[in-house]
Amino acid sequence: MELWYTEEHTKNVRFSIKVDKHLYSSQSEFQRIDIMESYEFGRFLALDGCMMLTEKDEFIYHEMMVHVPMATNPEIERVLVIGGGDGGAVRELCRYPNIKQIDLVEIDQMVVEACKTHLQQTACDLEDSRVNIHYEDGLKFIRRIEHVYDLIIVDSTDPFGPGEGLFTREFYGNCYKALTDKGILVNQHESPYYKVYAQSLQKAHERVEGYFPVIKLYNAHIPTYPSGNWMFGFASKVYDPIKDLDEDRWMALDIKTQYYNADVHKGSFALPNYVKKLLMKA
Repeated sequence: MELWYTEEHTKNVRFSIKVDKHLYSSQSEFQRIDIMESYEFGRFLALDGCMMLTEKDEFIYHEMMVHVPMATNPEIERVLVIGGGDGGAVRELCRYPNIKQIDLVEIDQMVVEACKTHLQQTACDLEDSRVNIHYEDGLKFIRRIEHVYDLIIVDSTDPFGPGEGLFTREFYGNCYKALTDKGILVNQHESPYYKVYAQSLQKAHERVEGYFPVIKLYNAHIPTYPSGNWMFGFASKVYDPIKDLDEDRWMALDIKTQYYNADVHKGSFALPNYVKKLLMKA
């Protein structure tokens, strides 16, 4: 008997991969959590039927979320990660010895525990002494913070269910307030390709734009995400991710990456015309 995992990317497009074993399934207070073992992509995490990561390509997403801002400002010491209960962003951040504090705010403790057990490739550094895990709603957490973090990474699910509040104008305003004077915000921005994702991208871009003087989008190819073309937002009070890239200093850290490098960093901000058109309508 063959077992296949199928995800609906649009009403007319589905993505399927062949599964070997269903390792974990549970319904938390917030969402359904599934972890499966596939033949092509290794173990993968799905929340409410949407694939969040696979062992084979998660490095692309997490490296681009973390190393782009860290190479732009190597002086970053205090970081807030909202979402990201799988631990992938935390893992990449822990590779920087100068980082003193990593606060992870994850609404669903069951996601963290499941990943610690079944996805140790991503959750391997959640016990690092610099990591503090807060199990609460990211929107509520950020409201009470002022001028604390040098970097905020919003590693959220799609803008519905538990992740819906992390795409609002109020949330981005509170992120601005929680950042230091030279702070950077990075968030996943969905895909520009399929209509429903493109609309979410436009809304997120418009809402961030009202707060930060420096705003740019960058992209990466992630095979298992809808369309494979995924966008990230870079918003900053001071730093420009291209002009202020400190390539030599980042290279001196000798961090071994699989996807990210300085050329990819610069090239990822080159956007195709159809994406530029989307942003003009935002």
